[in-house]
Amino acid sequence: MRTKAVNEVTMAFLSRSCNESFIRSAAACFAAQMDPTLNELEDIKTAVSEAVTNAIVHGYPDTVGQVVVKLRIWPDNVLELMVRDHGRGIPDVEKARQPMFTTGGEERSGMGFTIMESFMDRVTVRSSLGRGTTVAMRKRLTPRLKTVK
Repeated sequence: MRTKAVNEVTMAFLSRSCNESFIRSAAACFAAQMDPTLNELEDIKTAVSEAVTNAIVHGYPDTVGQVVVKLRIWPDNVLELMVRDHGRGIPDVEKARQPMFTTGGEERSGMGFTIMESFMDRVTVRSSLGRGTTVAMRKRLTPRLKTVK
């Protein structure tokens, strides 16, 4: 039997950089129901920001397309974040995951995947040339004791 998500939300938006801060905040608001620590919340915001920025900058470098973010809460306090674009795709995923590698020009650090991996428990990347990329991330949040008043 497959486990069902406790809660989920899906957001679709145009690949404009002005939407990145909205998605970052929306992801934090959704995760807040899990009562994360401030550090966990910052980790989530940073990871989703990096994935969305990659979709915008690298998925659609010369055009505007759609980016979809799906957030799910699983049992045992696990948060899943998926960021999908239907852009140009990544020619070599393993190379793209290497620190300092970028196709985005001098203004890009090439640290997006490294940052995602440092803040999340698991990061998977699926990509197909001309069809897009999906980045899926998971993080188990620290269960916090609730006091009854």
